[in-house]
Parts: sequence; structure tokens; C-alpha cells
Amino acid sequence: MAVAFTPEDRARISARILDTAEGLFAAQGLKKTSLDELVAPAGIAKGSFYAFFESKEELYKEVMIRRAPIMGKRLAAALDRPPSAEALAALMREMIEVLTTDPFYRRLLTRPDELEAVARRVGAEEVARVTPHLMTPLLDYLARGQADGVIVADVPPEVLVGVLRTAGLLVVHRDRYGPDHDQVVEATVNALARGLIA
Repeated sequence: MAVAFTPEDRARISARILDTAEGLFAAQGLKKTSLDELVAPAGIAKGSFYAFFESKEELYKEVMIRRAPIMGKRLAAALDRPPSAEALAALMREMIEVLTTDPFYRRLLTRPDELEAVARRVGAEEVARVTPHLMTPLLDYLARGQADGVIVADVPPEVLVGVLRTAGLLVVHRDRYGPDHDQVVEATVNALARGLIA
């Protein structure tokens, strides 16, 4: 017989599963995280998981949606500055800081296969629910800089986002740069920022 959960139980258990998933997905990823690990702290049976989430991928998406405003706020200060080489460098430094200090978003960058698995299972349009908090302000900022003639106009804003994300790859491959890593990052950030200015 199925267990009936009160609305209060559902809210409490969903929150507990989300909290647990956030830590587990950041530490070991989607595939290696088991249902047993996800439900144990919530005190429910493995089969009851599906009363709260359709799949692990659905849960992963919900963790992304839950975290998106947090990351959006972290980038907001950098996006408040008028576009310039210094502002773009500051934006890249903030993105690097997020990747350095946030294991969940670091894993998203380093393991794109996980995001692809989520998109395949729940649909790209569902994953795109994260976009308004992260990508839309960044794309608007870059488009505004292009319209003002400050940022190069011959490259679509979506491509410019890819250029900015390049700086994050240096963090992911820190071990390849040895003791000069910080200097390499700073030189790369500054060169990319200057290269994006019209």
C-alpha cells in the first residue's frame, strides 16, 4: 500500500532530498549517486522517491533551478558595471571564483555529459528554465555593450559567452599550468577582455 504524504511531509521531504542531492551531485555526479543515498536522509523508502521526483535527472534539474538565482546574484555585481575591458575582466574573474568555490557548478563545467543526460531525459526546454537567472542577464549585458559600440559587434552574444567561459577552463585544468597558474589566468583574462573591446 502506498504511503500517503501530507503537504507538510511533501515539502519537508522534497527539501531534504534536494539538499542531499545538491551535495551528492557536486561530489560524485549524477550516475554515481544512488537512490538509496538520496532518500536515506529523508527517511523514506527508495520506491517513495518517485512520489517526489520522476527521475534522478528531474531532481538534478531541480537542483540547477534552485541554485541558479544564487549564481545570478553572484554575477549581478559584475554586470552592474558599464561594459569595458576592466568590467569584462572582472566578470571573468567572478566566473572563475564561482568555479573555484562552487563544486556543483564546477562539475557542470567539467562534466558536460551530465547536463546532456539531464537534457535528454527531461528535455532541453526544461533545462532552459535555468537560463533566465544566468544567461539572460549576461547576454543582455553583452548585447548592450555591442549596441553602445564598446564590445565587438561582429560576434553574436552567445559566442561571446563562450569566450568568457574559456577563462573558466583554466581553473578546471589548473594542474597543467604548475606554479604559474595564477599568472596565466590573469594574463588570459586580461587578453580576452581587451580582445572583446571594439
